[in-house]
Amino acid sequence: MLGKELIFALIGTGATCLATVIGAALVFFFKKDMSPKMQQIFLGFAAGVMTAASVFSLLLPAMKELEEAGKSIVLPVGGGFVLGALFLLVLDKLLPHMHIGSSEAEGLPSHFKKTTMLVFAVTLHNIPEGMAVGLAFAAAAMSESGALAGAIALAAGMALQNFPEGAAVSLPLRSGGVKKGKAFACGALSGIVEPIFGILAVLVAGGVSGLMPWFLSFAAGAMIYVVVEELIPEAHLGQHSHLGTASVLAGFFVMMMLDVMLG
Repeated sequence: MLGKELIFALIGTGATCLATVIGAALVFFFKKDMSPKMQQIFLGFAAGVMTAASVFSLLLPAMKELEEAGKSIVLPVGGGFVLGALFLLVLDKLLPHMHIGSSEAEGLPSHFKKTTMLVFAVTLHNIPEGMAVGLAFAAAAMSESGALAGAIALAAGMALQNFPEGAAVSLPLRSGGVKKGKAFACGALSGIVEPIFGILAVLVAGGVSGLMPWFLSFAAGAMIYVVVEELIPEAHLGQHSHLGTASVLAGFFVMMMLDVMLG
């Protein structure tokens, strides 16, 4: 049965990865970088989508599965959430990366080029997204209920925010003098981790009975870490912004309605 779950996970994460690739391809049509206002909109929207997805597509399904099995909710949901946040915290401290618009690298000292560290920064965002989508589709493969519709809603929400994310990598590189082909490749590669970590999460969760709620909560904790640590602060770009706030609310609303209508 694990084969079916892996196929479902690959389809779901492949779709979100494709959205990143298409976004990166905008470098062939536009020369200029995103304006600060456009960055606010896309970062805020991504924060809203990821927050809503963490609640409606990960934490609530984990709680529901535990309740139906007659098991305690507190440890798997709470423990998984904390472990997910700690996992991203450790990666943030170890992986050399540089955020767009920043001149200082984070993580361990390295000799990587700036372009490589920019890709690594977006890669950090995509790791929990890949896990979330992969696990949601794997859970849908195991379920006989309407879980597939909820997984599709999650993938649609992630794809919506991955499209500008791919452009947010390729366009700044192009405006900084990197050739179009290389800028596109960097943007596209940042999305490859989604299928990789989606499949890995499904393999681990499917290998031990009862781990799915833990992993769903783990992915939620990792995504909320990204939202609080990076997306929301960057959406305001150092100042209070009604535009950034509205974008967060819009992203949350869109993801919530996708889950309501399809889930």
